[in-house]
Formats: sequence, structure tokens, C-alpha cells
Amino acid sequence: MAGKKYVYTFGDGKAEGKGSMKELLGGKGAGLAEMTNLKISVPPGFTITTDACLEFFKGKKRYPSGMWDQVLKGLKRLERSMKAGLGDSGNPLLVSVRSGARASMPGMMDTVLNLGLNDQTTQGLARKTSNPRFAVDAYRRFLSMFASVVMNIARERFEERLDAIKQEWGASHDTDLSEEALRKLVTAFKEVVRSETGRSFPEDPMEQLRMAIHAVFDSWFGDRAVTYRRLYDIPDSWGTAVNVVAMVFGNMGETSGTGVAFTRNPATGVRTFFGECLLNAQGEDVVAGIRTPLPVTSLKETLPKAFKELTKTQRILEKHYRDMLDLEFTIQEGKLYMLQTRVGKRTGIAAVRIAVDMVKQGIISKQEAVPSGSGAIVSVFVSDF
Repeated sequence: MAGKKYVYTFGDGKAEGKGSMKELLGGKGAGLAEMTNLKISVPPGFTITTDACLEFFKGKKRYPSGMWDQVLKGLKRLERSMKAGLGDSGNPLLVSVRSGARASMPGMMDTVLNLGLNDQTTQGLARKTSNPRFAVDAYRRFLSMFASVVMNIARERFEERLDAIKQEWGASHDTDLSEEALRKLVTAFKEVVRSETGRSFPEDPMEQLRMAIHAVFDSWFGDRAVTYRRLYDIPDSWGTAVNVVAMVFGNMGETSGTGVAFTRNPATGVRTFFGECLLNAQGEDVVAGIRTPLPVTSLKETLPKAFKELTKTQRILEKHYRDMLDLEFTIQEGKLYMLQTRVGKRTGIAAVRIAVDMVKQGIISKQEAVPSGSGAIVSVFVSDF
């Protein structure tokens, strides 16, 4: 097995994979590769295959022979692309580590953001961005996420400390906390790790990466994921890919943000760009329900250049995939990055409307419209053209 390819890189307009490789790269990895090949703005990274996941479990939770060496090679390419290094205190690279099965399993498996931070790289990030508050905010997010996902510490333990700090500083939201308050939170989070595990938080970014990949593989057989697969008839034998991607930051101030969107309304099928976003936020803030998101169209007023690029990108992707899509994006200091694309789930009514409209627009044929919607109902509408 030593010669088997387990890692597929993407970035700088070139990807080793493509959109048709969902079985091997998972839905997220295949989408990132396809968008990269389309020259869409995607942060660089690499995907560890579903084969590696399956062999991980066959080998009693040991990485298959050759996989880690390929990960290190993929990381070197990523560092060259970003002109930064994982663990480099002067010029730190941070990455996200995300799951990605071939079938969408939203929220069922694990994700780690801001990986690569420790006391030294946080200082480096503060100097690099001239934004110390942002760097400390990223650190406290990483500490709680890594500790809960990888070290199995209850997330509530961190939420309790966060609530206490917010109360102490009279803050309604995380964004109201000062740099000093966030530093206190970092100290508090480290104390939680020590009290819960009897050891310090892992400071070595390479060890963090190894542990995070292990945890994402492990989450394939987590209780949530297994239950979801039983409900939706997804085979255990598929496994999950792991995507290691350069971090882009939506929490760098009011010219940054993050969101999820659909190329058409998933409830009604109306051809309108539909979704939610938050300024000065990271992805988990949108889904956590802590802050009230804004309509994605609000970006037209707040970040018009990025919104124009986003609407152009969603049209390109919908035309390419010839279907309604679910998108995830981040805007870092005005620059748009696409993080995910996949076929969007929709209601039956929306499926009919979308199929009919796409025939009218010439995106799909009448024959393609029937199976993509609600069978005979779509046939009635399409037959009128």
C-alpha cells in the first residue's frame, strides 16, 4: 500500500482532483477541487481520501503506510502557496481541518478551525495582521474547538467560562470583548483543559494537525454520524475524507464576514440569491445562533465589491453544475473566498419551480428536468414549453 495516493492538493488555480471524484475526495473535497480548476477564489489546501479513512479503521486506528508522508508533502506545498509556515512564530500559517463524506451529513462530523496557534504563533499572527485582538480571538476559538472536538472535553465547560467573562466585562456578545478580556478567556480555557485532562494544551502545531486528522476520521463512527447514516441509509463503508485548508478569516473586522447561501430559494424555488451572513465572524458563529445573521443581500450595501464577486461566482457555479447550489463563503478584509459548493436541498415545490425555470433558461433540457424534480408534476409544466 506504500505507493497508494492518499493526498490530493489544490490551490493557485490547479487541483489534482476534480468534481467527479466524490467517492474518493468526498463532497467537500471534490467541490474545492472543481472550484479551483474553474479559477474561482478558493484558499489552497489538500484532501486526504476516503480510502485513507477506511484503512485507518482497518488498521485499528493507525494511519495507513505512506499517508502521513504525503500529508507532510501536501503541507509543504500549502506553505509555499501561502508564503507562511505551520508553527512559524514570525509568519504563522493556520489551517482548518474538516470532514467531507461523499453524501452531505451537516453537523454530524467534526471540524477544527484556526489550527496552528499557540502562545508564540498567536503573537506572530498579531504582528503579521497588526490586529492583536483578532489574533487572541482566533486563539480562544481554537482552544475551545480543539479541546472539545479532539480532546473530548464538554463544550459547555468553555461556554461557562465565556459567559462568566462576558458578565464580568458587561459584554452582550463575543465581539464586545476587548483584547484584555479575550486574553483572560485564553487563560481560563487552558485551565479547563488542565483540570479536565490533567495535562497542558498541546502547543506543537504538527501534533495538533496529527491529532485533528485522527479526530475527524474517528468522527465517522461517532454516535451522531452513525445515527444519521442509519436514518438516511448511508453505508458505513463510504468513509469520510479530510480537508486541510489554509484559514481565511471572517473575524478581522467590519470588512470581513462569513455566510451560507443558496443560488435559489430552497423553500420556494424562486430565482433569487438567498442566504445568511455575519460581519466580523467565523463560520461557526452563523450556525451557532449566538448572533442574529443578516440576509446575504445586505452585503450589497456593506461590502459591495465582495457581494458583486459573490453573485458573479454563484452564477458561474450554477451554470457549471446545472443545478441549484448550497454555498459557503468567507470574506477577509474585502476579498471573497469560496469554501464549499454542493447541490442544495430543496422542498418538493421548489424542485418543480427550479426544474421548470432552468429549462426556460436553457440550463437543462426538458428530459433532464423530469427526474430532477417531482416526476409527473414537472412533466406537466415542462410539456407546456
